[in-house]
Amino acid sequence: MYKTTEITSAEIASDNPVHQRLLFPYVEAASIVSGKVLEIGCGWGRGLDLLTKAADHYTGIDKNNDLISALGAAYPQSTFIAANIPPLMGANGAPIPDNTFDYIVTFQVIEHIENDDLFIREAHRVLKPGGKLLLTTVNKTFSLTRNPWHVREYYADGLRNLMGKYFPNVDTKGVHGNGKVMTYYEQNKESVKKLTRFDIFNLQYRLPRRLLQVPYDLMNRLNRNRLLKADGIAAEIDYTDYLVSNDPAGSLDFFYIATK
Repeated sequence: MYKTTEITSAEIASDNPVHQRLLFPYVEAASIVSGKVLEIGCGWGRGLDLLTKAADHYTGIDKNNDLISALGAAYPQSTFIAANIPPLMGANGAPIPDNTFDYIVTFQVIEHIENDDLFIREAHRVLKPGGKLLLTTVNKTFSLTRNPWHVREYYADGLRNLMGKYFPNVDTKGVHGNGKVMTYYEQNKESVKKLTRFDIFNLQYRLPRRLLQVPYDLMNRLNRNRLLKADGIAAEIDYTDYLVSNDPAGSLDFFYIATK
């Protein structure tokens, strides 16, 4: 299956820094979760091996029917639901019952959701009392250009306030990188500047998102391939080069844990 740069493959070498960045929260989550775990937006299953081993039972939801079918065949002991979210619906088409899950994991998903308020409210609804929502998303401060695959991006306080509407306790942390990761980030930043200097009319912010998705994807792939060939840093980055930070506003991604 063709993977856009937004999906980020574990098999494409130039995607490696982003793949490792997205894998890191799953490693952290596997040391936290237990019981009944729901993943909202499981995608192609980047963290499935980790989460299914940590959970007593794992349920994954994604809108991609083909992916859900393939994951169901590969992980027959788990439950997979093909659905557009929110709201959170079961395989029978009825809402998932209240107070069902001990943990919800949703990584790099909320930025794609039109109704983010309903998304958080639904997560709160299906969690058991005392249950936890583990959520990551990009920090808009570190975005190098508009991402037309994203409905919106957040600053630290904005996301914290949204989650705080429904959850009485939100532990705010971030995912950041070591020197190797940040060297790559700066190289990427300079490379993106060279590409976007031709956008003299600032079309990336003026055109509808859907018109920009294919050009963005092509340029992003070109940029990642160029960086891979530059000095080898992209191929060397590992998930261990990322870390949990107590400064979400100064981190590449937010990593918030909300308790019901």
